[in-house]
Amino acid sequence: MENSLLKEKLLTLVSAAGLRLFVLPKPEYKKVYAALAVNYGSIDSQFITADGRQMTVPEGIAHFLEHKMFEKPEGDVFQLFAKNGASANAYTTYNLTNYLFSCTTGFRDNLEILLNMVQEPYFTDASVQKEQGIIEQELRMYEDDPGHRVFMNLMQALYHVNPVRVDIGGTVESIRRITKEGLYDCHRTFYHPVNMALMVVGDVEAVLVASQVEANLGKRGYRQQKAVERLTPEEPPEVHQAVVHDELVISRPRLLLGFKDRTDCQGRELLKRELATSLVWRMVLGRSSPLYNQLYEEGLLDDRFSARYSSAPTYAFSVLGGETEHPEKLAEAIRAGLERVAGEGLREEDFLRCRRALIGQFLEAFNSLEFIANSFVSHYFRGTSLFDYISIMEELSLDDLNKRYMEHVYPGTTAMSILWPKGRRHV
Repeated sequence: MENSLLKEKLLTLVSAAGLRLFVLPKPEYKKVYAALAVNYGSIDSQFITADGRQMTVPEGIAHFLEHKMFEKPEGDVFQLFAKNGASANAYTTYNLTNYLFSCTTGFRDNLEILLNMVQEPYFTDASVQKEQGIIEQELRMYEDDPGHRVFMNLMQALYHVNPVRVDIGGTVESIRRITKEGLYDCHRTFYHPVNMALMVVGDVEAVLVASQVEANLGKRGYRQQKAVERLTPEEPPEVHQAVVHDELVISRPRLLLGFKDRTDCQGRELLKRELATSLVWRMVLGRSSPLYNQLYEEGLLDDRFSARYSSAPTYAFSVLGGETEHPEKLAEAIRAGLERVAGEGLREEDFLRCRRALIGQFLEAFNSLEFIANSFVSHYFRGTSLFDYISIMEELSLDDLNKRYMEHVYPGTTAMSILWPKGRRHV
């Protein structure tokens, strides 16, 4: 697949076992970056297994499984990567688990380590118990992180039952219910090649990568497996709670406003909605916007204020906010500003300027192998394509953005989360 706008050629292959392989050769780079992603994230806590069993697993098990995949009978896989000159890591999101490495030499050996690691689980009762203690400490640490705390309070205010309201790592209580048998069940269900994708970017030959992947998967005797059936609870359209107040030992209050969105599109339309919403927020509350500058001059926000939109087929929301001495006053001023924009409409010159800026940022990001690989697999599992970004941006019109504004931003389905310094809580 060639993209004339990006001047890139993406090579694709489906292995006999079902794994999707994507290779983007960049011979001008000395480094190679590989991301092996599993279409399995924290929200996948209810599903039907390949043999027809309906399962509900403890929240946080996808993240727990990611941690455990680096532990093998012969030791820590991180050390194997390091011996071969690679830097390795992994992360879990709402929608996927991604295992990755980068290297300048020894790519073939490192790819073999990655493929073996992800396909060969090893869990014991003792190792699970040890990991429970580690992750429990991690979760308690996040409880004391102000950014994380105010965000999770907002998610629980926005959503009634959707699993995005739960921390990706789960809860202390849910982690204690994880067993090695549950981990093996989840690995068998989700870590099948048909539910995985490998993206390789850098100075590599696609034919050699494909041959190595086929050889590694071919020796494992995979049987055909249908797509995993995920069970997502039906979420009411209204928010669960309009306002949440909390306290923590911090110096300044924090405010987050959340805007709950519909989940009635996927594929290219999902990406179009995401880009339109990102453009809207940049036009309305970006640093060059009149509203942002008014609030800045009034001392209600600082340069750490941000607005962003997140979406997938089963959830979508905007989050905006930051630190402020007057969270309730800032929320009131933002709402008044959004009402004013609704009456005036978005401006053509702002639209063109912000669109140029976002396209420029995207093109600049394409100099990063890490950005390309990780963004590509994230888009792929959401049914969207990273390579459609510019064409969709250029399709968008001012009418599209004004329509988007009125359906999502104003008046909006909103909730508010305020985190106060200890002893300053307002009720």
